[in-house]
Amino acid sequence: MKRIYFLCTGNSCRSQMAEGFGRELLGNDWEVASAGVETHGLNNYAVKVMAEVGIDISGQYSKLIDVDYLNSCDLVVTLCGDARDKCPVTPATVKKLHWPLPDPAAVTGSESEKLVEFRKIRDQIKDLILTLKFE
Repeated sequence: MKRIYFLCTGNSCRSQMAEGFGRELLGNDWEVASAGVETHGLNNYAVKVMAEVGIDISGQYSKLIDVDYLNSCDLVVTLCGDARDKCPVTPATVKKLHWPLPDPAAVTGSESEKLVEFRKIRDQIKDLILTLKFE
């Protein structure tokens, strides 16, 4: 079974949404996980916007990077510059991709304004996962 790891700063929204889409879209040939360089807890807006597209991530939780899992991955995807810059060194066999997505949790404003940003990032993550090419 192939392994993919989605990483961001706090493992609270971007990487959590990517994990949810990965489980849904990549099929049973892939073990999908997410983590962060820190743990910030699962963001409620991420849970809400994923539920809108029929994916339940409410049982997921914020995790720190597991170096053993990282080193055994086929693909590691960083979703922010902080994770890219702080990610531990991986073996040459691990393919790395970087998707520089803004942090929707950093958006200020009303609940509806925050949800707009979370939906935008959610949809970008889905599109990026759908365009992944595996050799």
